Amino acid sequence: MLESPDPVDLEFWTKNGQLIALKDCVALRYDFRAGTHNIKVLSSRQIRTVRDVCLYKINDMTIFL
Repeated sequence: MLESPDPVDLEFWTKNGQLIALKDCVALRYDFRAGTHNIKVLSSRQIRTVRDVCLYKINDMTIFL
């Protein structure tokens, strides 16, 4: 779902345990060795690096990695 060009909504935990929700974002790059995705939020053009193990929901569907 992250590799598709369609925007998705994400929820993930930060390293200090805070839950972050991002709306309308697309994955730019995937690093297999580090286990991270670079995510771009379309509304603010902010780019964030998110660890795959910290992802909690994609499009309101709970995921388990």
